[in-house]
Amino acid sequence: MPRPTLPRREFLGRSLGTLTAAVSLGGAARSTNAFLAALQAGEVTTGAGEERYRVQHDWLMPPAGLAWGDTHGVCQDRAGDIYVSHTVGADATKDDAIYVFGSDGTFKRSFGPQFKGGGHGIDLRVEDGTEVLYHCDVNRRRVAKTGLDGTVMWEVAAPTEATFKGGAIYDSPDAWNPTNVAFAPDGDLFVGDGYGRSYLLRFSKDGKFKSVVAGPGSAAGEVLQPHGLWLDDRGGEPLLAVADRANRRIQWFDLAGRHVRFQTEGMRQPCHFKTKGDLLLVPDLSSVVTLVDGKGHVVAQLGDGDPTSLRGAARRDFIPGKFVHPHSATFLADGSILVVEWVPIGRVTRLEKIA
Repeated sequence: MPRPTLPRREFLGRSLGTLTAAVSLGGAARSTNAFLAALQAGEVTTGAGEERYRVQHDWLMPPAGLAWGDTHGVCQDRAGDIYVSHTVGADATKDDAIYVFGSDGTFKRSFGPQFKGGGHGIDLRVEDGTEVLYHCDVNRRRVAKTGLDGTVMWEVAAPTEATFKGGAIYDSPDAWNPTNVAFAPDGDLFVGDGYGRSYLLRFSKDGKFKSVVAGPGSAAGEVLQPHGLWLDDRGGEPLLAVADRANRRIQWFDLAGRHVRFQTEGMRQPCHFKTKGDLLLVPDLSSVVTLVDGKGHVVAQLGDGDPTSLRGAARRDFIPGKFVHPHSATFLADGSILVVEWVPIGRVTRLEKIA
């Protein structure tokens, strides 16, 4: 059985001032007391049609002595363990930026003190039968490859040798700031310079710079803040999907770096992606998680809390069933969705599929 979204007493003891307004559940406006009862019973839902989910906020919470910072990245390994990358909260007694939980939500271990303040994108790949993790550290401005236990295999800093249209693109190591990666079928690595100069780059499996795929701009084939990347193989031919966040769109490239198409429907500030079957999962910084089918149709927008001013709010002031700033998400092996949010105190929400 899944754990409660919060310790029961804290969950039901949220400020009534936050919940005074009647809230629509299942299409009917209910009073505050009824809403609290619905929270206790796990009846807060989101979505529509075949994509309806039960909302379980704070499904993952660190134990005493550890504390979330901004929760930025999430992935799951073959054994079911869940890895969350974050910046580390001020109250934490350890600097570890990667927290690991079992598939039932039980905390297991932590590692990665070098990523404190910069824990951002985290992705898993199987290489020669072995699972490895790729980390984007936005504090030290590096991409790192580690084992599941955190053992560092290599790290790469700014590719100062990179050129584009005849000129060097990084005159300083600090000009580059990688946010997420994606994996090419041939073993290469795509890296989005989402917080630097907005280049999309390609590296070899061992971290050697190979080429620039795209540069900054708003035209087809150009990107601004390429924040999240994913190899999208739903159509047969694999394409590189880019969360072209500052342009408020998804952009697809073929593996040679040529523009294929855009998606603007339903996009506000897309952050990252995962796929399952026909669905593309898009956590969007503008307070929503969007599901898009293989034809580009938006099939559901989950937990829409836009507009919001709650990024710096206390946990008790977050609105149940509404997102603040989704930053990454993944489909778990059990069919649920796990969403991590860009809030200074961190938040990890499980969306349980309703049959």
